[in-house]
Amino acid sequence: MNSPALVDQPTARPREPRRLAILGSTGSIGCSTLDVVRHLGGRDAFEVAALTGHTNIRLLASQAIEFGAEFVATADDSQAAQLKALLAGTGIESGAGHGAVIEAAGRDADIVMAGIVGIAGLAPTLAAAARGSDIALANKECLVSAGALFRKEIARGGGRLLPVDSEHNAIHQCLASGGRERLERIILTASGGPFRNYSLTQMSQVTPATAADHPNWSMGLKISIDSASMFNKALEMIEALYLFETSPDQIEVLVHPQSIVHSMVGYSDGSILAQLGTPDMRTAIGYALAYPERAELPVERLDFTRLSRLDFHAPDETRFPALRLARQAMRQGGTFGAVLNGAKEKALEAFIAGEIGFLQMAEVVEAVMSRYGSSNAPDSIDAVFAADAEARTHAGEKIAALRSAA
Repeated sequence: MNSPALVDQPTARPREPRRLAILGSTGSIGCSTLDVVRHLGGRDAFEVAALTGHTNIRLLASQAIEFGAEFVATADDSQAAQLKALLAGTGIESGAGHGAVIEAAGRDADIVMAGIVGIAGLAPTLAAAARGSDIALANKECLVSAGALFRKEIARGGGRLLPVDSEHNAIHQCLASGGRERLERIILTASGGPFRNYSLTQMSQVTPATAADHPNWSMGLKISIDSASMFNKALEMIEALYLFETSPDQIEVLVHPQSIVHSMVGYSDGSILAQLGTPDMRTAIGYALAYPERAELPVERLDFTRLSRLDFHAPDETRFPALRLARQAMRQGGTFGAVLNGAKEKALEAFIAGEIGFLQMAEVVEAVMSRYGSSNAPDSIDAVFAADAEARTHAGEKIAALRSAA
């Protein structure tokens, strides 16, 4: 990877007011972002250029009115009339459908919070990157499925890439001390989710409801289940590869149940730098919105006198094979990230629908990945979507076979 570094650009920019767009404003990340915006001064600190959502139209309209958004888009064409009616008399423009979300992403904004979950967030986030906005990235799939392509658009647009995932945000903060040329390893921490102590037999009986109950973080349904299966961490491994220009062998994962150490970096002199804090996504969001400054945020302060212990142990890849599959995808490169993610999303939907078991999600992904040899990096978004679609088709075939055998 020879393209310019994207995460080590601390050049100061004018601070207030900043023009902000939020892709996925009604989701967990979007709502937390607006909570941070409220605390940092609301309309006095940020001009909201655009908001996008999906089916929670009343919340989307309410957010738009509260923050005086200039443009609002729902990805659901059928919700166009309702959104327009709720915004009647406000002077706020609205739109519906894929094109409207792309339009929102391309609006004049200093920073775009990319919070749309899944591959659906790729095209809008690429549009924002091409325009030159800073990207506060909370969508893993942009880099997992199209890492090289996404980096190219960021470099061409001239914006900065600021990671919002707590783990990558922690690494970004640790790397701010300099010495990148002596970076030896990146250590991503993982809570281990609700099933870190479950046996394989117990995990085979897991339901979507229990998988969605994360012990430390408040997240959406799909992200919570991804965390429970550690597919979330698998995607983060691939994301780190592109964010920080490392090799696959430099990326490690440690299970840390308390979620206090958000991630670490190791240097050639044996030093380890870590970023610590209470588990609250508003810390990473506030860091991205205020960068390169630091904001005063309404998060709980870490009290070391109340910490009885901090535990770390190696993940069990027999019970959590997603990590092994991530290493395979990183080493094979090309479209393997898109294949892994597409198969994973299809398997996740099947698990939520009750069509397959919890452990069978990884079985589906591995079966799909085994169908491919080496591949080239995708040179266009169409190539990414083609790889994703093909992986979903193969995943559907495997899911059907598992159901027939049940």
